[in-house]
Amino acid sequence: MNIVVCIKQVPDTKGGVKFNPDGTLDRASMLAIMNPDDKAGLEAALRIKDETGAKVTVLTMGLPKADDMLREALAMGADEAVLVTDRRLGGADTWATSSTVAAAVKKLDYDLIITGRQAIDGDTAQVGPQIAEHLALPVISYAEDIKVEGNSVIVKRQYEDRYHEVKLRCLALSLHFLSLNEPRYMTPGGIFDAYDKEVTVWGRDDLTDLDDANIGLAGSPTKIAKASDKVRKGAGEKVALDPKESVEYIVGKLKEKHVI
Repeated sequence: MNIVVCIKQVPDTKGGVKFNPDGTLDRASMLAIMNPDDKAGLEAALRIKDETGAKVTVLTMGLPKADDMLREALAMGADEAVLVTDRRLGGADTWATSSTVAAAVKKLDYDLIITGRQAIDGDTAQVGPQIAEHLALPVISYAEDIKVEGNSVIVKRQYEDRYHEVKLRCLALSLHFLSLNEPRYMTPGGIFDAYDKEVTVWGRDDLTDLDDANIGLAGSPTKIAKASDKVRKGAGEKVALDPKESVEYIVGKLKEKHVI
């Protein structure tokens, strides 16, 4: 069984967010981490590997520095890694991203594709389903758990007040995972092995099944109208009162704001 896990390097918001003049994220200048939902999807794939001996390939589109994230995935237990990087692919929205990633997936052998539900830098939850649409695959979203039984998969889907179990005989499907498991840590041996492995690097010209009209900033139908970092709060109102007056003041403010 071949599993492809699509992962994304996203800004570590603890270190602050920076933007380019065109409103896109200045990813090159920010600290980066593996997207949490994608890491949960990788852990799900690795658990299947532990049980069945499946092959796990991680795939990302991003800057060259995404190599570090891919090696983290290899150190966790992934078998192979693919980095799609090219200046012509920069500034892509969800449509252009999914078109590019789907073209890369077509070059791989796969029985199952796993993506995270959504990325913390965009929160659109669109890329995973769009990849499935490009590849004409059935899709299961909000996956919480997955089991493989023979040629079938059983997926636990989360709902607001319950969950569903879905069984599919066809293994060629796209699965979008929630951050509900506990991803494993890299092992010391895994880290050494990860840096002995070669990360496959593909550029635009390696993706033959891709239209230039659907890539990068120019091929993105959605445009950013405005972007800014988080708004800093002011100092607020400061008062010096005794305990009784303080209580009356706070209660008065809560009433004023219709909280009570």
